Amino acid sequence: MTRLCFIGFGEAGQALAAGLRDAGVGDMAAWDILFPMRDGERLRRGAEAIGVRVAASAADAVRGADLIVSAVTAASSLEAAQSVKPHTDGQVFLDINSVSPGRKQETARLLATSARYVDVAVMAPVHPARHMTPMLVAGPHAETAAPLLQGFGMNVSVAGSEVGAAAAIKMVRSVMVKGMEALTYECFVAAARAGVTDQVIASLAKSFPGLDWPKVIEYNLERMASHGVRRAAEMEEVADTLRELGVEPLMATATAQRQREMGGIGKQEKVRGTLHAGRAALLNAISAAAQDRH
Repeated sequence: MTRLCFIGFGEAGQALAAGLRDAGVGDMAAWDILFPMRDGERLRRGAEAIGVRVAASAADAVRGADLIVSAVTAASSLEAAQSVKPHTDGQVFLDINSVSPGRKQETARLLATSARYVDVAVMAPVHPARHMTPMLVAGPHAETAAPLLQGFGMNVSVAGSEVGAAAAIKMVRSVMVKGMEALTYECFVAAARAGVTDQVIASLAKSFPGLDWPKVIEYNLERMASHGVRRAAEMEEVADTLRELGVEPLMATATAQRQREMGGIGKQEKVRGTLHAGRAALLNAISAAAQDRH
């Protein structure tokens, strides 16, 4: 039996744990720095509902674990590794955080003598696929870790033997994916205010006939409104990745700014109530909220 622990138990950690529980993994623990706080009550309830033991500390979570899954915020990824390093003894450390290849390499060096570090890139939203969400793994221990994870039903492919190879694919891809989300906001909020939304959709459909533009608009805006703050943090890591590669991140930094703005807009009740109410209602609510902010 393989024992798992999660360091960080937000949306990603809970989704993976729930999927793994259904796949038959029985021994799991979790630690989140919010657990002792009032804001951590929801996370603790989530762990208990899934059947994951709520640990008293990072050390308590890691004790006896074979696999450590680091699923924290981008800014906290190195700190999370530092918190478990004194308590590791050769475990596989799965770094699923959305950070630059350079940060992954720094974390791998930190854990080089204490854990078997694996660079993991989660390549799609964790819902609804949960633990079966497509993932890439990289690093010298990737070939060992991949079949173990596949044995849990996880959709894992090896991206390379160098730490950072998986992260590089995810980060560079995000330039396009999250950049398109930001462009969707600017294009269609402007179109709604000008009263030409249908005409713009019709024109784009001729230029890009493979895309279902009404669905693209709703999906991109909902993702930004629901996850803009987290996606902004990821885009800052994308910008760092581009700098590491010698590319000036003009578009990536602008995308981070737009994602962060939309994350704030998405917290407003008048916007949240329209996330699944159709394109027109969502656009109108976002447009009005954006005007109020400015």
